[in-house]
Amino acid sequence: MIQLESRLFDALDTLDGLHTALQQAIMLEHATIPAYLYALYSLQPDTNARIENLIFSVVREEMLHMSLACNILNAIGGAPSIDDPAFIPHYPGPLPGAVEKGLIVPLKPCTLDVVHDVFMQIEEPEKPLEFPVGLAAAAAPPRTIGQFYKAIERQIVAFGQGIFTGDPARQLTHGFAPDELIAVTDVASAVRAITIIVEQGEGTSDSPLDLEHELAHYYRFAEIWHGKALIPNPQAPPDAPNDQKYIYGGPAIPFDPHGVWPAIANPKAAMYPAGSKARYACDTFNYTYTALLKTLHLTFNGQPYRLSAAIGLMESLKAQAMDLMAIDLGNGTHAGPSFEYQPINP
Repeated sequence: MIQLESRLFDALDTLDGLHTALQQAIMLEHATIPAYLYALYSLQPDTNARIENLIFSVVREEMLHMSLACNILNAIGGAPSIDDPAFIPHYPGPLPGAVEKGLIVPLKPCTLDVVHDVFMQIEEPEKPLEFPVGLAAAAAPPRTIGQFYKAIERQIVAFGQGIFTGDPARQLTHGFAPDELIAVTDVASAVRAITIIVEQGEGTSDSPLDLEHELAHYYRFAEIWHGKALIPNPQAPPDAPNDQKYIYGGPAIPFDPHGVWPAIANPKAAMYPAGSKARYACDTFNYTYTALLKTLHLTFNGQPYRLSAAIGLMESLKAQAMDLMAIDLGNGTHAGPSFEYQPINP
C-alpha cells in the first residue's frame, strides 16, 4: 500500500491548496504509467496475451484518471502543468507525494514479483478484499491514493459551487467512453469523476467491481499473481461475507517468463554508448515521449482538439519501445526505454 505524505492532506482547506493537490494527483496518475508500460512492452509478441490485455486495460484507465483530474483542476480555475521535466518522476523512486521510505517504483520487465510487489501495492485499497484461491476457502495510517482523492472530494463539497470558475471549453470529453471521461462543471460532476477514479483503481469496500462492473485495478493485477481469473464463488451462500463472494478459480492466466524480453532495469539514455543503435533508439523514444507530454499539456490547457495528435504519439511510443526491447545489448540483456525528458530531436 502506498503511503502519501501528510502535507498533501494538510493544505486542502484553501483553493490554492486544492489546486496543488489536484496537480499532485495528475502527476501521481501519470507516474504509474511508465512503470506499467515498461512491463507491458517487455512482453514479446504473441506471448502472455491475457496478461498483456490486463496490463493494457489498467494503463488505459490510468490515462482516463489523469484526464479526469485535469478536468477537475480546470473546472475550479486551475491549469494542469504537464510539459515540465519535473513532471516525470525518477525511476527507481517513490511516486509523487509518496512517503520516500515506502514503495520504490522501478522500470522493470514483467515478472510475477513486479506485479505483486509493485503494481498491486500501488493499487491496493485501504482494506483489500482477500478472496480465496482455487476451491478452498495490517494496519496503516489513512494515507492511500483513494483516501487522498476522497479528501479532495470532501473539500470540493465544502467549498461548494462557487469555486467552479473554469472555462467549460477546456473540458476534455472525447477519446474515452462518454460516461467515463465526463465534463466537470459543478460539485456533482466533480464527485462523480473522483468516484470513477477511486473505484476503477481500488473497487469498493464490499466488492472488487467498479462502477462499470469491471474488476478494479488491484484485482486485475491479483489475477495475474494468482494465475486465475477472479469469478463469483459458486459455493458462496447468499449471506456469505464479502471476502467469500468471489474466488480466484476461473480460467487460468498463465505467465510464461520465456515470453519476456530480458530488458535491463531502470535504464537511462546515458547508459547506452553514444552512436549505438540502442542510444539512438532510446533518444528517439524520449523525444517522442516528451512530444506527447507537450501535446497533452496543450490538450488540457485550452486545445482539446489536439488529443488525436496525442493518441498518434502514443502509438508511435509503443512501436519505438517494442523495437528498443528487441535490441540485444550483447551481455544477456536487452535495451529498454528510459522515459526521460528530451525536448531536442536527436
